[in-house]
Amino acid sequence: MTKFNANSFSLKGKVALITGGAHGLGKYYSLALSLYGADIFVVSNSTDGWDDLKQAVTANGQQVEFCQQDITETGCADKLVAAAVKRFGHLDILINNAGMQLRNDVLAFKDADWEKVIDLNLNALYFLSHAAAKEMAKQKSGKIINIGSMQSYRAGKFIFPYTASKHAVMGLTKAYADALSPYNIQVNGIAPGYISTDMTKPLQEDPVRGPEIKDHIPSGEWGVPDQLMGPMVFLASAASDYVTGVMLPVDGGYLLR
Repeated sequence: MTKFNANSFSLKGKVALITGGAHGLGKYYSLALSLYGADIFVVSNSTDGWDDLKQAVTANGQQVEFCQQDITETGCADKLVAAAVKRFGHLDILINNAGMQLRNDVLAFKDADWEKVIDLNLNALYFLSHAAAKEMAKQKSGKIINIGSMQSYRAGKFIFPYTASKHAVMGLTKAYADALSPYNIQVNGIAPGYISTDMTKPLQEDPVRGPEIKDHIPSGEWGVPDQLMGPMVFLASAASDYVTGVMLPVDGGYLLR
């Protein structure tokens, strides 16, 4: 008899640590997991969105805790995992969502900007994954979900550190997936396509680039944040227990062309 049932997507009793989980796409990841029963531990560099998210998570019947922290700070990863465990008793899901992008011409790109992006998008992800894995290994279960990008696959001629970091995130996802499989920890990623948000509004409205992107998407439309919520629940739940080392594009078919 199959073990798959209506509860396979349930996250009841699970605890998720989400970086940047109170605003942008991170807010939708927090909402999705709380809707399916997870308690949420949000780490962010500012308090933006905390009140609204607290109301929404509480309305879903779950608890949420917030921690203001620059995750590029040396040694903070172990402290953050310990804080989540102290608050909720255990840690089951880590979503490495926080990230940044800086843009410039190739010959004008600044070394300091390279370091900022790599520190947040890659180094912080590595250390948090390592800290979470040590905790998850004790309980012989866990899910680590990294947020990639279309630039995990493609070039980005004005966003060199971002492209490098997102390629590296895909590689690190595979390396951690392989290494942590004996501990029953699955490591996967989501690569959002072109999603309609306040941040991408200038790009959508660009008279040249906007139509180019839309024409490149087989579905013919930019995505909306809600469309990332289902894949996130799947990768966080028991429904994906035999899926590991995968970077899942949620892009309306953008990469097909």
